[in-house]
Amino acid sequence: MTNKERALLIITALEKEYPDAICSLNYEDPFELLIATRLSAQCTDKRVNMVTPALFERFPDCYTMAEAQVSEIEELIKTCGLYKSKAKDLVGIAKMLCSDFKGTVPDTIEELTKLPGVGRKTANLVCGDIYKKPAVVTDTHFIRICRRLGFTDTNEPLKVEMKMRKILPPDKSNDFCHRTVLHGRSVCTARKAYCENCVLAQFCPKKV
Repeated sequence: MTNKERALLIITALEKEYPDAICSLNYEDPFELLIATRLSAQCTDKRVNMVTPALFERFPDCYTMAEAQVSEIEELIKTCGLYKSKAKDLVGIAKMLCSDFKGTVPDTIEELTKLPGVGRKTANLVCGDIYKKPAVVTDTHFIRICRRLGFTDTNEPLKVEMKMRKILPPDKSNDFCHRTVLHGRSVCTARKAYCENCVLAQFCPKKV
């Protein structure tokens, strides 16, 4: 069985186990998803969701955030960790959206990664969830599960992304990423793989 064939079986199993393949970050528009994803670096989505309501009430769009004092952003996002660099990036992102993209969140990885603090993980999430383009979001859960399934042998996000783009059907890749996050939190965790409860056990070489 090829990796592509095995991937299709795994996709089907995850679709049955997690029918709702949705992002766990709360957002109302492309700008909010972009900002929330930047905040999620080395921070739980749960924590980000606790912080963003007040942040977006105060700064509902890139135009208001572009005029913000970095110190005020810092206070609003302090519990997210790395808040000083994140606050600086948020203001920088907002300013560049206003100056270079007419206030619109761009729809390509190349343009998104020009924004301060925005890497390919964030860019892929925005392209996939907002613009419905084929995307591979290299979340830590995704990387771990791809390794355990034997699809990759590295933890380097870019290498994992490029490898999985060749294996996953483009129209399934984004939802597959969301489902691996759910699976990684509940079953195939970083601390232990609960193989006895895993719907993927029959497809997994159990490489850890």
